Amino acid sequence: MTTTIYKNDAKLLMGISLQDDTQLEQNNMALHVCENPENIIKNREALAATIGHSLQDFVCANQTHSATYYKVTAEDKGRGTLRAEDAIPETDALYTFEPNIVLSSFTADCVPVLFYATDSTLVGAIHSGWQGTVKEISLKTFTHLREAENVDLQNVHVHIGTALSQEKFEVDADVYTKFKALGYADDFMYFKDATKKYHIDNQLTVKKQCELAGIPASNITIEDVCTFKSAQGFSYRQDKKAGRHLSFIVRK
Repeated sequence: MTTTIYKNDAKLLMGISLQDDTQLEQNNMALHVCENPENIIKNREALAATIGHSLQDFVCANQTHSATYYKVTAEDKGRGTLRAEDAIPETDALYTFEPNIVLSSFTADCVPVLFYATDSTLVGAIHSGWQGTVKEISLKTFTHLREAENVDLQNVHVHIGTALSQEKFEVDADVYTKFKALGYADDFMYFKDATKKYHIDNQLTVKKQCELAGIPASNITIEDVCTFKSAQGFSYRQDKKAGRHLSFIVRK
């Protein structure tokens, strides 16, 4: 099993690729961290075939831990799929209202956020590493959707995917201070005396941001799988040369 499917019905398909030691480069999906780009393209093609799409239906961004979002249209299809140079530049959140566009988010410990509306054709994918979280990328993206796209966030559902667990996400005071400054993350942090480290739950902080934007808590699910501890997880913290998962969502 190299893919987990979260949802597959008449209107929507979403899921995530997994680390698999039997595949090329352990099923790494990222061109920016790989041994051979041709291996990554083969992995991506296999994923595309698994979900019944062409690789040219995918859209990828050059993720830079920003708080930048981008509205994808059919003209963007294929960007970043065969080479990193034509990916959506310096963007960590993608959304679209158009069908048959597979939005992508690449992670290895960072939080992947997939979302869709039940009263419109909106779908989206966000990459929220801790830097993106302290920049409030999820809150800013959903606020934009509400204010500029007239999205009713009461009808938006969010899946927060596999990421580094609070147990394994240990940081020093500099990172703790940035989360503390958000003003709403205190409940998602603790200090461990034995190691003199702070532990932060990035998934729950992202969930809080979704709620602050106006998404009901009952519409948010969190995948309780730690990328560090799972054999199918890519973890940058565990292995600096780690590959990347590809989280995907597409409106049919």
